[in-house]
Amino acid sequence: MATASASATPPPSPASECEPHLHTPNPFSMEHCDGEIPAKRPKLSDGGDGCSEDRLSALPEDILIYILLRLSNAAVAARTSVLSCRWRRLWALLPQLLFRFSTDPHGIRAALLSHEAPALLRLVVDLRDASPESVAVWLPIAARRLYGNLFLINVARQNERGDEAAEGGAFELPCFENATSIRLGLGYLGLSVPPLGLFAGLTRLFMSCIKLHGPCSLGDAVSSARCPTLQKLTVHHAWGLGNFAIHSDSLLEIDLKHLHGLEQLTVMAPALKRLYVICCLSKRSSIANISAPQLVSLEWADHYDPRFTQLGKMENLQRLRTSAFLVYGQHDFGHKLNSISLRLLRHFELIRRLSFMLIYVPNIANTQYLMEDITRLPDIAHMAISQKDISLDAARHPEVQTACPSGCVCNQPSNWKTEGLALYCLRAVEILNLRGTEHEAALVKRLFDWATVLKKVTVTFHRSVAESTAKEFWQILRSFSRPEIRMKGPHFAQCVHSDVI
Repeated sequence: MATASASATPPPSPASECEPHLHTPNPFSMEHCDGEIPAKRPKLSDGGDGCSEDRLSALPEDILIYILLRLSNAAVAARTSVLSCRWRRLWALLPQLLFRFSTDPHGIRAALLSHEAPALLRLVVDLRDASPESVAVWLPIAARRLYGNLFLINVARQNERGDEAAEGGAFELPCFENATSIRLGLGYLGLSVPPLGLFAGLTRLFMSCIKLHGPCSLGDAVSSARCPTLQKLTVHHAWGLGNFAIHSDSLLEIDLKHLHGLEQLTVMAPALKRLYVICCLSKRSSIANISAPQLVSLEWADHYDPRFTQLGKMENLQRLRTSAFLVYGQHDFGHKLNSISLRLLRHFELIRRLSFMLIYVPNIANTQYLMEDITRLPDIAHMAISQKDISLDAARHPEVQTACPSGCVCNQPSNWKTEGLALYCLRAVEILNLRGTEHEAALVKRLFDWATVLKKVTVTFHRSVAESTAKEFWQILRSFSRPEIRMKGPHFAQCVHSDVI
């Protein structure tokens, strides 16, 4: 049970940081009742039996604080001050403050200045169409008071984009020296990071929909010199990161997605275990230099050219996820798209687990088969394949065919069913979104033939596949499976004997 007496190094006395209280009557009054706190309230009415006892107010203080916490709303908790003198200051002792859908920054400021708990362990602020100036009213006070987690979410208008928000101003993110986790979803508000100061206790930082301003770079702020304990960094949908350089001895996970305009990415993280880079490098000639010798999991769905991208030694890498492969399409575009992942695969000799997606366009007539360039894969122990049909909507395309017409390109190249493929290390396969077609069954059969040490196959079906079709497909797979192969998937337990599971 969280109480106001939660153990933490106490922050500076509120009296030393309070400023004159602003404005109008509000639920965050500093008024105290005189004398001893009563255990009973006066009679609620003259017409009662004279035995109306306020048993709720007589409960221990930590129980009352727990009740207020369950309200999950600081303003609502403050309104309980009208119940009796006993309740008047209880809200100010809450170790957590939550402001839901707030449009009054001065009210948030007043609440933070009035807060009296030994430590503020959690602060949640939901805003609607906030301005940088309104956030700056209260955020520096929160930085001094917070000893735990900050959640700041601003929901902006649906039609406002990040590049449009770039024209506005920015607020400075103060140094949260004692915060352990910061999560910012800013709705494209402008943000600048302070040039000095430590985030000494910060272990997790999440930033989404931000536009960075100012001379100080985000890379400097999140590196070890200023974030010595940071373990997980997430940056999604950010503008203003032309050069992002991270030098961290503590980071274990970095997740980067849609960093618009990024021209150079540098990651020097000797302890890093997981790295995700998705749609970040703005052009093929963008530079990336990654040094993460302890990396275990890598997802790279971005430009990759060994002339500009240096991944360094990754001898501990076990899991790799690449960009999707386009199976059929127009020659120039398709080969250009597939070549990105193909170059990345050639960088590795051995991958314990490889994941990738195969993309099919709805109409593959008058298209070319684009997978012929993939003549070699790394040695793989576990392969996960997902199929996706783009722009396929059964409601809009009721004429979509469930069987291949005569002369379909699915039969190309003509030797795909007989050509050999060496998968000597492959022990497990996952195939997602199957539709139960004849060609898919033939592919799985070939995988069984190629992967001589295969031990486990997991299959899931597309949501449009009927249960009867799925069961029939399982019977087909069972007919050419080997006894040592463990088959897993929906409906499979109903189709085979329990000793095979």
